[in-house]
Amino acid sequence: MPPSLPDLRRLTQDIVTIATHAGVIVMEVFASNFEVRAKADKSPVTVADERAEAFIVEHLGVAAPGIPVVGEEGYAAGLRPDISGGRFWLVDALDGTSEFTRRGTDFTVNIALIDGGVPIMGVVHAPALGGTYWGSRDGAFRRATDGPAEPIAACLPDAAGLVAVISKSHQTDEAAYLKTFPISRIVNRGSSLKFALVAAGEADIYPRLGPTSEWDIAAGHAVLAAAGGTVTTLDGEPIRYGKANVLNPYFVARGRTA
Repeated sequence: MPPSLPDLRRLTQDIVTIATHAGVIVMEVFASNFEVRAKADKSPVTVADERAEAFIVEHLGVAAPGIPVVGEEGYAAGLRPDISGGRFWLVDALDGTSEFTRRGTDFTVNIALIDGGVPIMGVVHAPALGGTYWGSRDGAFRRATDGPAEPIAACLPDAAGLVAVISKSHQTDEAAYLKTFPISRIVNRGSSLKFALVAAGEADIYPRLGPTSEWDIAAGHAVLAAAGGTVTTLDGEPIRYGKANVLNPYFVARGRTA
């Protein structure tokens, strides 16, 4: 049996706070002359990834004791917590490290709660842009720095065509895939902000035909699902979490379609 879950509404606000504080750590490194290293899989990593993840893991243990945490950097270091109970956290403390190392602003802190293979709550915080998005069964919301929370919702596409959002840094066959849809405009953004744009009704479709891991997309998936959108395989099957292999299948995130 998984550990009992605290009140989800209160827990969500705790996670928003944790993500925001982790963002402060990320921005402290961003303002410094930091070193960029390569992990075993050749992907970049910085001290911002490591410090922010350590902070998040510690504070998740206080906010929701007993729920295991799968974090990108811990996983790369060989930490494999027992998630057989079905409830666990997925953490990407710095999603968009490549953007971060280029001194861009499209990077995020991602924290998602998984239950039975489904993301039931997620927070996406963009510290350089001053925005936070979160979602659970209570709905989806966003907040600018120190501003009030406002509800967001995925929208139906305009009759003129779909607004598509694709990656700044990791494009593969997305352009060819989008040719099968009536596209009016394509926007390039980094990190999980692509999910946030669809969740906020500012884009209609986000395809990804390249490699991603579970922690890359779970928080954005949770926000989009809470906003009324979907994330599925290209064949329309649900995306599941807690797999033996953490790599995701190719997927497409959509706003409302009906």
